[in-house]
Amino acid sequence: MANLNVSDVIRELDISKSYLYKLIDKANISIPKSETGRYFWDENIVEDIKNVLHVDEMKKATNTELLMSKLGLKQSFINNRRYLGNKYSLSDFIRKTVEQNCKGVNIVVDIFSGTGAVSNAFKDKMLITNDLLYSNYISNYAWFGYEKYSSKKIIDLIYKYNQVKTNENNYMRENFADTFFSADDCSKIGYIREDIEKKYINKEINFKEYAILITSLLYAMDKIANTVGHYDAYRKNANFEKQLTLSVLLPEELNSNNTCYNLDANELIKTIKCDLLYLDPPYNSRQYCDAYHLLENVARWEKPEVHGVARKMDRTALKSDYCMISATKAFEELIENADAKYILLSYNNMSDKGNDRSNAKISDEDILRILSKKGKVKIFEADYKSFSTGKSDIKDNKERLFLCEAFEKGKKKMNISCPFNYIGGKFKLLEQIQPLFNESEVFLDLFAGGGNVGINSLSSKVIFNDINENLIDLIKYIKDCSTDVLLKKIDDIIAEYGLSNTSLYGYAYYGCNSSTGLAKYNKEKFLKLRDDFNSKVFIGETDYVMLYVLMVYSFNNQIRFNRKGQFNLPVGKRDFNSKMRSKLVLFSEELKKKDIHFMKKDFREISLDSVSQNTFIYCDPPYLITSATYNENGMWADDDEKDLLAFLDEANKQGFKFALSNVLKCKNKMNTILNDWIKNNGYYCHYLNKSYSNSNYHRKDKESVSEEVLITNYPVDWRNE
Repeated sequence: MANLNVSDVIRELDISKSYLYKLIDKANISIPKSETGRYFWDENIVEDIKNVLHVDEMKKATNTELLMSKLGLKQSFINNRRYLGNKYSLSDFIRKTVEQNCKGVNIVVDIFSGTGAVSNAFKDKMLITNDLLYSNYISNYAWFGYEKYSSKKIIDLIYKYNQVKTNENNYMRENFADTFFSADDCSKIGYIREDIEKKYINKEINFKEYAILITSLLYAMDKIANTVGHYDAYRKNANFEKQLTLSVLLPEELNSNNTCYNLDANELIKTIKCDLLYLDPPYNSRQYCDAYHLLENVARWEKPEVHGVARKMDRTALKSDYCMISATKAFEELIENADAKYILLSYNNMSDKGNDRSNAKISDEDILRILSKKGKVKIFEADYKSFSTGKSDIKDNKERLFLCEAFEKGKKKMNISCPFNYIGGKFKLLEQIQPLFNESEVFLDLFAGGGNVGINSLSSKVIFNDINENLIDLIKYIKDCSTDVLLKKIDDIIAEYGLSNTSLYGYAYYGCNSSTGLAKYNKEKFLKLRDDFNSKVFIGETDYVMLYVLMVYSFNNQIRFNRKGQFNLPVGKRDFNSKMRSKLVLFSEELKKKDIHFMKKDFREISLDSVSQNTFIYCDPPYLITSATYNENGMWADDDEKDLLAFLDEANKQGFKFALSNVLKCKNKMNTILNDWIKNNGYYCHYLNKSYSNSNYHRKDKESVSEEVLITNYPVDWRNE
């Protein structure tokens, strides 16, 4: 096991790469490094990590499993739930099909997610789940939603609920006694569900904990229900031997960008984009809201009137078009509106094998016709045991995967500008440098600045890194905050401080015009805002909405802090006008559509071993022979330049593609360090200019006053290789 790489190590340890580096940092394991920070792995180091891993897992067991054992509790997992059409047994087949046939899959949408069995197979990706049933939405949030929760709180509450003995005459007992559950179990279900609701309303638990507890209750109900796996009917005169006992759910911490929805799939599809759209719609006439009305009732906890022998609530709003004659039309509309690189449809071959209710609503001919208009289609098959009520003799049942690779759109993508003016931003050069990029699955913007390049990456997963923590935290705030909420907060601050608002009133209202600007009108108000912001900074609080407003109203819309961490730019000529508002909206919405992650590290602190091999590295560092607000007082010196070039040399050795923006010559001053590095290593130098044209290294006029370049470790014609 000598000369190992990081892939060998994580495969041997059976852990993720991020967990590996957390263990190394936590245990302070000493591992030899190269000058550029690359780890040298060997079998002795792997053994050391194994020992730390064992101790770490034992600590976790002490905190959770030992506590659960002491309290006599069991743990439930995502597959411990009966559900019509559940694809848990096919999840490996689905994942393998995607891995072998799809490239660059970072964002996965499971738009008919059910109980989340297929989403669980892609939990290493950014997940967007959706289901029309609230009971499934709440389960998906429990398993995949990103929010911190207390495992101890969950364990304590589950233990408390299992001790409950009650025969109170609550909603559940009044309506469901001795049907699907015994009368006393109904009382217990009603008591627990009401208590969960009260705790959430009283803010004793957050929404993640709320979802986990409800899901635990639904799993426990499903385990003892007097049914054959659905709630269309119950067995008469049943002997209720099993009693309600909740198990503990302890979901993993997953991607912070995961989102869960409870919407109609055909409406949601108009607002999202992804790499892989997975579709597992209902196949036949059996409405899921009919089969799971009782679990839906308990999850919603609206306590509606129920009717009939099966005690069903009104389900009109929960009926799916995919179970009706309109299924084909609904499917065609969904595919037409899908913005995805790949579409994967699960649909079995039940067109004429069961009774009328079991037969598929969409024919193979229509599926192929509709998908073929969207892209190239392949079909994969696997044996699958179908659900049957006993009325159908179904043999040779196959689950088919229809994989559609969408045609590339001819329409050119509009580039999005950073919503503030960051010196050195590359927005005006994007049309020139983007065709030179050799992107793969992940885009690492190593010196992100205002994010102009990363936000416009073709990759769906983008890592923004910058040593300017305020800048990264501001972009993260914009991403995490609802766009409408953000705009309201900005408008409230503008109104509170009496700053100008030309988008509403124009320049004349303030006694100004666009050439003289608004500085005179806004100066005192701006300084008051700046003082208030800096006062918060002094006590360790950063208000990112105030910071953004300061940047908008400051000189040239820039960001600058003094050595005390205080914002120190003077007032500028402009305000939050219509153009700035539009920029912010577009930037905010695009951030929310990608799988974006943030780092605030010096590039020397980033180990290439911690980065996916399918990562394209883009660098836009401070320029050695120029000066700007981000590089005042020679903050970027010769040693920094040399360290960065050594970092890129190491990236090249490890097989990463990179692109470096820089200036080779400025005001007749040559960056000799950079120039020698290009020539000595045989890298490719592409000259840029304001006319957005490109020319090669040998034909460029060397007497140019300023030579802006993009340096790559691959040829410009890489697409033709």
